[in-house]
Formats: sequence, structure tokens, C-alpha cells
Amino acid sequence: MSQYYVMGIDVGTNETKGVLVDESCRITAQAAVPHGMDHPAPHVFEQDAEEIWWKDVCRVSRMLLSQSGVAPAQIRALGISALGCDCVPVDEQGNALCKAILYGIDCRSHEEIAWLHEYYGKDAEKVFGHPICSSDIAPKILWIKNHLPEIYKKTAKFLTASSFLTAKLTGRYCIDRYLAEDFLPLYDLEHNCISEEGCRLFCRPDQMAELLSATDVAGGITKGAAELTGLAAGTMVLTGTGDSGAEAVSTGVFRPGDMMVQLGSTCYFVCLADRLIRDTRVWPGTFIIPDTYSVCAGTNTAGTLTKWFKEKIYFDKEAEEAKSGIPAFQAMAESIRRIPAGSDGLMMLPYPAGERTPLNDPFATGLLIGLGLSHTREHMYRAALEGIAYSIAQHVQIMEENGLLVNKIMAVGGGTKNDVWLQIIADVVGKPIHTAEVTIGAAYGDALMASLQAGFYKDWDALSRVIQPKETYIPEPQASAYYQAHKELFAQLYENNQSIMHILSKERRNI
Repeated sequence: MSQYYVMGIDVGTNETKGVLVDESCRITAQAAVPHGMDHPAPHVFEQDAEEIWWKDVCRVSRMLLSQSGVAPAQIRALGISALGCDCVPVDEQGNALCKAILYGIDCRSHEEIAWLHEYYGKDAEKVFGHPICSSDIAPKILWIKNHLPEIYKKTAKFLTASSFLTAKLTGRYCIDRYLAEDFLPLYDLEHNCISEEGCRLFCRPDQMAELLSATDVAGGITKGAAELTGLAAGTMVLTGTGDSGAEAVSTGVFRPGDMMVQLGSTCYFVCLADRLIRDTRVWPGTFIIPDTYSVCAGTNTAGTLTKWFKEKIYFDKEAEEAKSGIPAFQAMAESIRRIPAGSDGLMMLPYPAGERTPLNDPFATGLLIGLGLSHTREHMYRAALEGIAYSIAQHVQIMEENGLLVNKIMAVGGGTKNDVWLQIIADVVGKPIHTAEVTIGAAYGDALMASLQAGFYKDWDALSRVIQPKETYIPEPQASAYYQAHKELFAQLYENNQSIMHILSKERRNI
């Protein structure tokens, strides 16, 4: 039995996961707590930072300790990650003043975004690094200023999820440079500091968290946090990062040309590069690993769309799950094995919650086209999975248009349980898709980063040898040829229907 351990905890959109790993990064215990998100109005998605984020961390930490029997004093460090591109204002004691505004799926700040584009004019892309979008934090802060003035006046800090949790654990307000890019222009990343000029329109500079690296030690667990989490006071806590970056680390995405496809509630991409890429269709920047750059991107739906199918279309499979013991998602995957590539002429645009990259269009909508009387729900479900795969392929194409040779694609997240979907992605992208031996995701990446700080490994190269591959999905030639011939048609569907989508999206009731 190992003498020392590290813990990793990740708070995602629908679930909080945690792992306890030993000095060889073998998982000793793992735990998960499900949760939901609120959708009280059109284009509004939020979560309770206190009741969900913080209480989940405390619960998962205690669950890991109970399952493993490991003494708190044996845990050397805790790594934290959480969903990114969100904003929660807190008071002087670090308590959330309202529910957190979530990532790009929440586009309540679209009027602020339009105003900012007009204010900055042709310099908007230069200031934000891309066309201003619903994933940017600055417009969310401006929305709070405009719509919640009393909360705005009480705000001591504007935080993102990982910063909020690190502050709860240590009392220190900090953010890693990788996530700080979501806060542009509030930070000056060239000089690693808060930008007084960048903050001018949005908030005071002292309302921003300080900049650190993701693997820096933010501090030790306070006595109060120790009582709630069960961990020993003084245990090292890393600065933490976003779930996507931690998930990339968990799959062994360490070198230029490596790409992660995160199949979670949304689909998120991290492709590593040896230089800074400039392309406004995606989100270029730095990465957690020193001297490494990344191109990030993200859709608004992936697992969220499959969950919609389960609840609205395959509700019988969900009801049968308790009796049969067969998970509904597994039954859904089995039901489409006989459906051919292309879903017998059916195609779907997977934008029921608007879309982030590469469209940057919060008013995009889902679209099912080619529907005939012979089609079944199985055809519709496969078309949905194919639509998400087409979007993944668009992002791989963008990487390669920028001179990034995508050498390795690692899939991770809940979607990797669906082998039919992984084969579809391989066929549509036209490249092998790999999964890692450990697929729990970002929590494991958090633990890997904590293991560096705990001294279990001397550097990233040594750590990279821990990651082992599991499955590889090779493109099937006939299916892949079909999809290559239809990629342009997929793109045209959005281009040809954009104006109609916008009219209908703005008429939609919150149902």
C-alpha cells in the first residue's frame, strides 16, 4: 500500500467526479455526485455555486476518504478543475451573491456583446482575441452591471468556477493563465497581470483574481474547509484549471499535434501547438504545460443532445432501465447499429442551444432535413450523432488549415461509452480515434497535476509515460468516403438556413 496519495476533483455541467490516486497514479478510489443546471428563461443557463459546486466538492472528498480508508494526513495535494467560461460574483467572505452564469450555452448577454462590438468597432477582435461571444466573461460581468446593480455593488470578486472553489478551500483568489484568456481584456496576459485599462468598462481591477499557473500551489486547506471536506488543514491545493484542460492532461495530450475531443454535455476541443495560432473561428492561446500553446474550441451540445433524445424520444428505454438493467444510452446505441452511414438520407444540424465554434451564433437552432415516412427514431438519433461528428470534423479541418498536423486524437468523457458514436466520429473525421485506459476524465487530470506538485514525478515527460491507450477506432473506408462527400452539404445547411433560424429562435418560448 502506498504511503502517500493525491486527490483530483472536477465539477462538470451534470456531475462532480473525484479520484484518489497513489504514487504510481493508480486509482485507489473514485466517486461521483450528479447534479443539474437551471434553465429559467430562453438562453439562460445557471448553477448554484454554493449548493452545487462547493457542496459537491465537500461530499466527493468525504466519499473518497471513506471508500479508501486513507488517512487525510496521507494526502499530499488536491487538484481542482471545473467547467469554464462561467462567472460568479462573490462578497468579501467569498460567498456567491447569485447563481453562476454558465459558459457559452448561456447567451443572456447578447445585447452587451452587440454593444461591445459597436463600442470597439474594428478593434473588437484584437481586444478579445476573437469575435466577442457568449463564452467571454467580460460581457457576463457587464450584464450583471446592467441588470443586477445591487449585486454588482456588493461584489468583491468576479470568479470562474475553479477560482471560486480554490478560494473556498484556501481563502486565496487566483486563476490560472489558461482560464484567464476567457476574461480578456480584463487581464494582460503578455505581462501576466490584471489590465487596468481592460477592466475600465467592466469592473475595478481589484475585483479580479490574481494570475498563477495551473500547477502552482494556491495555498493550504483552511481549518474551516478541512472540517467540511474531511481533508487535513494545510493540505496543498493547486490553483486549478478548467475541466477541458484537465481532461486533455488525463488523456496524455501533452505534445504539439495532440488533440483532445471531450464528449461531455458539450463537445470541447484542445489541440496543442508549438506556436500561437491566430484564427477567429476558434480560441487560440497558451496551455497548462509550459511553453506549449493550444487551440481550443467548443460546441454547445453533445451529451446534452443525446440526453434530450433519451428523455423526449427514447423515454421508454429510460423507463425500462430499472427493470432490464440495461442503461438507456446503451440500448439507444444498440438500436442504431443497423442504420447505415448517412441515416438513409437524413441529416441534422446539432444546434438546439445555439452554437459556439466555429459559428459563434447563439441563435442557431437544430435542423432535421431529408425526413421521409420510412425514417424512424433510430435514423434521427444516428443523424444527431453524425451531426456532432461533422462539427468535430470541421474543427479538425480548421486546425489543419492553420498548419497544425493533427497526429493523435484522444476521445474522452461520457460519450466514449458509446462505441457506435466513436466509430461514426472516426469515419466522419477520417482519422483514427483513440481512448485512454483511464477514462474518468478531468478529475484524473487534476490528480496527475497534483502528483507533479507532490513530487511523485519530476516533470511532464516522466508523467506522460503513465497514460496508456485502450481502444482505437479506425475509419471504415466505405462509410468514410460517404461522409467526406457530404461535409460541404452539412456546412451549406447552416449557411442556407441561418436567417430562418434566427427568426424562429427569437420567437421561441421557454419550454
